[in-house]
Amino acid sequence: MAVNNMVVMGRIVAPYGVYGWLKVLPDTEAIDGLFDYDTWWLGKGDDWREMVVETAKLHNDVIVVKLEGIDDRDAAFACKGKQIAVPRAQLPEPDENEYYWSDLIGLRVKNSQGVDFGLIIEVFETGANDVLVVKPDVVKPDVVSADADKEKPQERLLPFVATVVLEVDLKAKTMLVDWDEDF
Repeated sequence: MAVNNMVVMGRIVAPYGVYGWLKVLPDTEAIDGLFDYDTWWLGKGDDWREMVVETAKLHNDVIVVKLEGIDDRDAAFACKGKQIAVPRAQLPEPDENEYYWSDLIGLRVKNSQGVDFGLIIEVFETGANDVLVVKPDVVKPDVVSADADKEKPQERLLPFVATVVLEVDLKAKTMLVDWDEDF
């Protein structure tokens, strides 16, 4: 299945025990949102495979899951860092001005003054609101100076709130924000 037909819903952070269980950090609105799906797609980049969920349960702020065919700690450890996705066709359409996090990754972010901040590389939740991690494009300076660290563009953390995010265009892969260049 093509990656663009899936929505990333979480990631495997570690093995859990010795019998192939996995710790999953979900990226869903409700922590148990992945429980609605009997099969998950595991992978990264262009390498994905469908997995059957045998058992899943909540454990503190993560999900622990037993997937068919992952039967020992070594097999579980090989899954560490892989993403979990669900086919887009199985998900409800988001409401207006709501987005799946995986759809925001890779959008080019510019502010109202036309300053290009770079690309969204991650979205995370803080409790108060979601936060966008925007990484500037890599710029190779022609001349290296003693102040190179000061001149190096930094990642920006932008709150994903209506007063900051003015426009999201998924087709054009762009986001317009009201955010000062110096902040």
